Amino acid sequence: MRIAVDAMGGDHAPVEIVKGALRSVEQFDIEVVLVGQTERIKECLPQGELPKRIQIQEASEVVEMDEHPAQAVRKKKDSSIVVATRMVKEGTADALVSAGSTGAQMAASLLGLGRIKGIDRPAIVTVLPTLEGGKLILDVGANPDAKPEHLVQYAMMGSIYAESILGIKNPKVGLLNIGAEETKGNELTLATYPLLQKSPLNFIGNVEGRAVPYGRDADVVVCDGFVGNVVLKTTEGLAGALFQLIKEKITSTTVRKLGALAIKPGLKEIAKMLDYAEYGGAPLLGVNGISIISHGSSNEKAIFNAIRVAKECVESSFIEEIKQELPRFASAQAE
Repeated sequence: MRIAVDAMGGDHAPVEIVKGALRSVEQFDIEVVLVGQTERIKECLPQGELPKRIQIQEASEVVEMDEHPAQAVRKKKDSSIVVATRMVKEGTADALVSAGSTGAQMAASLLGLGRIKGIDRPAIVTVLPTLEGGKLILDVGANPDAKPEHLVQYAMMGSIYAESILGIKNPKVGLLNIGAEETKGNELTLATYPLLQKSPLNFIGNVEGRAVPYGRDADVVVCDGFVGNVVLKTTEGLAGALFQLIKEKITSTTVRKLGALAIKPGLKEIAKMLDYAEYGGAPLLGVNGISIISHGSSNEKAIFNAIRVAKECVESSFIEEIKQELPRFASAQAE
């Protein structure tokens, strides 16, 4: 198995990207191709030498975070994200991982890999830490505006991913809404609800935002990309602010510092549960290839776990499952 890794994408590229790749080949039976500017990549390697099962694919250009994604992808044919995507398209890599511009990765995947036949819009899925373990939410930014049929497709793809990768049997699917009642919501959610009811999914109804962190109601939470992105970034910001506040308060006096030593192990466990790096990344669902999107500030651990996710996606063949399930969903919606 060969994974193409965009070595130039992310806030800490290429140093942390290369570290994560090196760690992955030590623990997994895979090959990793670091895609990017060869000399900069070599500077990050031990003694500047390539270890076993690590290769470099030259890509002279980089798509910057402030560039218009689609324009940059079309203009910069030799950018690391475009070259990595092309490798998946041509079959010289089984999957790609990038922590660079999400918009550029989505554009490169759509233009280079194309959509799965029958999928109207792709969706970015992410794993949210909850009290019941990792749960899925999608879309978290691919499409700010969506139609009811798009949300149904998201739900189907998310359900397959939850079962194939997270190991959740018959995942419970919930529609993110402002109330649990069937009559609550805006035009989009009101129109989506009956479509999900008719689908073969294990649809449990509406899920309110406050229920999401508990993880008890739904394994897969579906929404449009605008709402999902706000939820994701609010959750990240709230977790960071909460831990900063706790740190300030429990170390504000000598007595509290002594107490902090007693609860330090527990705080470390909580921090690990909420750490995005533990999940690494998740695929852009709906494109005809495995394209793993990682957080822009990914460190070595996050890239290592993103490569692990890519490996699991290749092994699970979940894209083929999506293709097989589409006719069943289409017939259910047509009834």
